[in-house]
Amino acid sequence: FFAAHSGMLARSMTTCTRALCVRASSANGSGTSGGARAVRYVPLKVVTISKGDKDLDAAVNAYLKRCSRYAPMDETTIKQNPKNTREVSAQKAAEGERVMKVLTPRDYVVLMDERGRDVSSEELADIVADIGEKGFDRGVFVLGGPFGHGDDVIARANCSIRLSKMVLNHQVARLVLAEALYRAHTILRGE
Repeated sequence: FFAAHSGMLARSMTTCTRALCVRASSANGSGTSGGARAVRYVPLKVVTISKGDKDLDAAVNAYLKRCSRYAPMDETTIKQNPKNTREVSAQKAAEGERVMKVLTPRDYVVLMDERGRDVSSEELADIVADIGEKGFDRGVFVLGGPFGHGDDVIARANCSIRLSKMVLNHQVARLVLAEALYRAHTILRGE
C-alpha cells in the first residue's frame, strides 16, 4: 500500500517541481522582490476532509475573510468517512470521490500532505501568484482525511506541499493553511 501511495505522490511531486511550485530565482536570489507584485488573482478554495471543529472555526474564518480582501476565498468541508467503513482504502476512495466532485478541469490542485515538498512563505506566495499567471481559473488546496488522500485525488493534483515536518491535527493544519494563504497574499502585495 505505502509503496503504491509513495509512487503516486512522487509523480505528483515531479509535476510540482516541473510546474508551478518551483520558480526561477530572480537576480537577487529569491522568488519575490520584496515589493508589491502585479498578479492576476483568482479565487482560492480550501477543501477539508474532517468532522469539523467549532473551537477553531472562528479563527479559520477570520483568516479566510482576510484573504477575501485580495481574491475570492472559500472553504468546503467534506464529511470524513462518508460511507462509515472500517476499511481504510474504501474510506480514502469515498472521500476522494467527494473531493473530485468539487474540482473542475481548470483548477490548479495543491495537496497538503505530510510527504509533500517543504515551501517557505515566499514560495507559497509564488504558487498563489503563478496559479493566475499560468491561466488557471481557481486554486484549490486540499487537506486530506486521517489516512491521507484518495488515489484519484493524488493523480489529479498538480502539486503536493506540506505545512510542517510534524504531523498536524487536521483542524490545526486547516488554521495554519488559512494563515499561510493570508500571508502569501500580503507578501504579493508588499504589505
